[in-house]
Order: sequence, then structure tokens, then C-alpha cells
Amino acid sequence: MSQKIRIKLKSYDHNLVDNSAEKIVKTVKSTGAVVSGPVPLPTHKRIFTINRSTFVNKKSREQFQLSSFKRLIDIYSSTQKTIDALMKLELPSGVSVKIEV
Repeated sequence: MSQKIRIKLKSYDHNLVDNSAEKIVKTVKSTGAVVSGPVPLPTHKRIFTINRSTFVNKKSREQFQLSSFKRLIDIYSSTQKTIDALMKLELPSGVSVKIEV
């Protein structure tokens, strides 16, 4: 089979992303495939500014930040055993996983 598989992980918690990437790398290496990564991609930060008061204190504002952390893992020389191991792997619910073949 020997095809390249690219896995993208995304989450709002950096601990979840790192632990999930570590689990994936450990499982793939146990099947004998070659792993490149996890590569940390740039963190996307969204900053929101909200007025504290609606009418009187216009200058009083509050800022919130929402960061999303991303990791990239490439798998080379994969076999059917590797794909089966990835399918059976359970990851935390706060992690978004995209798999490209």
C-alpha cells in the first residue's frame, strides 16, 4: 500500500493536542510505519473587545482571547495494520482530527 497519510489536529487546549499527537505517534511507530512530526503549526488567536457598560462608561472595555492550537503529523510507508490501528485509537473529545490520504 505504502501511501502518505497526513493528520491535522486542532484544539483550544494545548495539552489535549500534545497528548493526542503523542498517542498517534506511539501507535503508528508500533506498527512499523515512519512518522514525521508532530509539527506545531502557528497558533491562531482571536481577540474580542466588549464594552463593560452599554451607555455611561464607553471607555471601560474588556478583552477576551480565544487561541486554537494545531499540530501536523505525516505518516510514510503505512500498511493496512497502521490504518486499522489509527481507526481503533480513541482521542479526547476536545480535539478535531482531519485525515488526508
